[in-house]
Amino acid sequence: MGSIRLSGWERGLTMNRSFIKRVLTSEYLSFVLRLYVGFFFIYASLSKIPYPAQFAQAVANYRLIPYMFLNTSSLILPWIELVAGFFLVVRFRPRAAVIVIGLLLIMFEVMVLVNMYWGAPITCGCYDAVGEPIGWKKVSENALMLVFCVQIYLYSRPELLSKFRPIMRYQSKITTTAKS
Repeated sequence: MGSIRLSGWERGLTMNRSFIKRVLTSEYLSFVLRLYVGFFFIYASLSKIPYPAQFAQAVANYRLIPYMFLNTSSLILPWIELVAGFFLVVRFRPRAAVIVIGLLLIMFEVMVLVNMYWGAPITCGCYDAVGEPIGWKKVSENALMLVFCVQIYLYSRPELLSKFRPIMRYQSKITTTAKS
């Protein structure tokens, strides 16, 4: 009495929604995204660190940072990217690292959008001196990466690897008994 019967289509829609929700809030997805975003920022920083003058020129092209801060910011920014990406990969303070990366992405997004509004024909300066021109593709890439950061912040759980500890203990018992 009082039970509601769902049609096959409604039941399928409900199952799809719960599946999508389970996937989007999954700690395993967070793990994969954490590695992706971390390695992405490590890769991006490694092309800027050896050539600070070229990166300073790319930053100067945006015409948003005062010249007295230009050299300092172009020397420090790649190292912040490298350290935050590394911390995200090795899971040392991952929430703090993803906050720093998220703030960097917001800053990059604002800089790109302002220069698109001005119509400045510049390259992004993301990976090397040549780079790709700024445009809606770069805006959408940064926005998607920011969504990844939100997912990592909300659903990254430190106990993910603890699920594998019993397996590792069992393997260590096998190796110690094999040695004796």
